[in-house]
Amino acid sequence: MQVYVDGALRVALLGFTLPDDELRRVMTGDAMDATQTHTFAWAVVNGLRDAGCTVRLLSAAPVSNYPRNRRIRLRAGRFHQDGIDGQQLGFLNVLGIKHLSRFFSAWWHGVRSTRRDPVDVLLVHGVHTPFLWCGWALARRRRIPVVPILTDPPGVGRPGEGRALRLLRGLDVALVRAALRRCSGVIALTLPLAEHFAPGRPRLIMEGICTPPAEVGPRPQTRGRAREIIYAGGLSRSYGVDRLVEAFRGLSDPDLRLSVFGRGELEPWLCEQALVDPRIAPPALIDRARLGQRLAAASVLVNPRPVDQYFVPYSFPSKIIEYLAMGVPVVSTDLSGIPDDYRRYLVYPVTDTAEGLRAAIERVLDMPAGEAAALGAAGRDFVVQTRSRAVQGQRMRDFLGALDGGPTDGDATTRRSVTGRSPATADH
Repeated sequence: MQVYVDGALRVALLGFTLPDDELRRVMTGDAMDATQTHTFAWAVVNGLRDAGCTVRLLSAAPVSNYPRNRRIRLRAGRFHQDGIDGQQLGFLNVLGIKHLSRFFSAWWHGVRSTRRDPVDVLLVHGVHTPFLWCGWALARRRRIPVVPILTDPPGVGRPGEGRALRLLRGLDVALVRAALRRCSGVIALTLPLAEHFAPGRPRLIMEGICTPPAEVGPRPQTRGRAREIIYAGGLSRSYGVDRLVEAFRGLSDPDLRLSVFGRGELEPWLCEQALVDPRIAPPALIDRARLGQRLAAASVLVNPRPVDQYFVPYSFPSKIIEYLAMGVPVVSTDLSGIPDDYRRYLVYPVTDTAEGLRAAIERVLDMPAGEAAALGAAGRDFVVQTRSRAVQGQRMRDFLGALDGGPTDGDATTRRSVTGRSPATADH
């Protein structure tokens, strides 16, 4: 067993952690919004650093396949941000070739990097097949633990995919499961995610990391005339954005406003809705600092994701922590992936229908100003105190430092579980 008490635990993170400016450059015009992936990745990095670890990055641009992103060739290069050294991986952004080129790029740079500057543990962000298998091979070569960070289940497709693509996704899921059986342990957002896709592996359940913006302070106890309801995230039916719009249009107050921030399939439809109801703003994508200011000034923040989708037990919406950190009342559907200790800080609709969302939003809007402010402040204090970078970073360091040896050949027989709640609570 490796236990690091004195001295820094040296960590390499293979994933998608790019500098802010570079991410904006490569994502310009992309059909996908990688903000949440980017934010979570840097929270992991900074949490580990706060816990005394040194971190180096091997990172690929999180771009959609061509032609959803018009860039075909992504070039390799070195970068440095906030005291972190990183290697950007080059690859060809064409379906099929993308996986192969990412694997060989990660292997080439990973071998050179770990030979020049040895590491104690290798983290892999997500269930990206080339990175999982390259991470396993690198860790086996260096005889160090390899630990994937599971944020979503593998094989989640998009609407309208053809049979051939679905078959490829099925193959990809099988390859992911085989790789996860060989890892040294996993960090997962939910317990079902770890149990179903990495059974028998040591696990740390950690649904997110709170990084509240420093400029967000206590909310005033008075409300102006105009009140804003905000959703930030993927603009798709699978996230319930259409139900939120329907719920909002049933609210009669002419001084309410609905703003949605993000990208997705519903952008054209949302623009049409803004023409029908002037209280609805057209969808927008703004930088993180401005988004934080808008979220903190809202009257209600909403997570409308439907509860009956197959991946819900495996998922914890990262926006829940981000919303609560703003000190604003939050309405969220009652998703099974949300731990029970969040319940007192969220307002749950009776159902995840438009009618249920509308009633829950009205309940918050009808609260006296002091009650709404107290609910928001309690939620902010909860995530800041129990899901902060310092707390979650130390939990990651303790978990990684106590792992036994390197990766396995696939026959996992032991299991250790550490939950994602506050340190003193039990499994959820």
